[in-house]
Amino acid sequence: MSDTPEWFWDAVDTKPEQGFVEVGDCDINFLKWSEPASSTGQGLLFVHGHNAHAHWWDFIAPAYKDQYQTVALDLSGMGDSDHREEYSTDTYAKEIIAVADKNEMPGNTILVAHSFGGMMALRALAQNPTRFRGLILLDSGVKHPEDERPPEVERWSRPKVYPNLDVARSRFRLQPPQQCANEYLVQHIARNSIEHIDEGFVWKFDEELSSHMKATGDIVQDLQSVTCRIALIYGQNSASFSAKSAIHMKELQPALEVFELADAQHHLFLDQPIAFMDQLTSILNLWV
Repeated sequence: MSDTPEWFWDAVDTKPEQGFVEVGDCDINFLKWSEPASSTGQGLLFVHGHNAHAHWWDFIAPAYKDQYQTVALDLSGMGDSDHREEYSTDTYAKEIIAVADKNEMPGNTILVAHSFGGMMALRALAQNPTRFRGLILLDSGVKHPEDERPPEVERWSRPKVYPNLDVARSRFRLQPPQQCANEYLVQHIARNSIEHIDEGFVWKFDEELSSHMKATGDIVQDLQSVTCRIALIYGQNSASFSAKSAIHMKELQPALEVFELADAQHHLFLDQPIAFMDQLTSILNLWV
């Protein structure tokens, strides 16, 4: 794309190392952009949202690889990780810890977690309160009761199989639905969201994940139990997370640091990648 900025190409040309760790008979995939930073002893572990994957961080993580040990994972049932017969909040929490331990990430590691991944990261912290130094939630957390919506009814259908890569990419949509002005970012994610099978091309996530998902723990208690640094960045125009919910979270957890990202929706680092990285960097610098 002719309007793709140079910073994006520089970032995605920085190829990560791929690895796996076994958690409950499933191989969990991770990407690693850098080894432990001996001079700073700091780490960043990125956790993606629902039906997403580690490559959502391809254009974010490289900016931090020189100062932090930088890693992202695929939660089971998504990306290049194995699928399960049953998923749970507790299982995902174990996967986050296992990836951190496999990479020998220091205790001075900060979790950066988007949407669904933020709730899994909160559970990981609740069960392992001293494992990480902090958590930065991205448009994620405990919603105000008035913002809660009943889960959508599952519409059962056979997994979609596309005849070729171009058709599959053309069908890619962000969930929850939103427009994104930075089409080059959406296309990069789309390219990395597809895999080839004998019948054609399919999305890299378990179509039955939601129906096989078991909620464990209590997210309000998990938030209140956090003893390390914790922050929230939410999109000003997000349809998934509101200022009212941010205030509600602050009431539940007074230590929460809240930041609103202007002109951003739920997928805030797609809408405003540079402003998002500026905000993330500012928080990290304050937490030194």
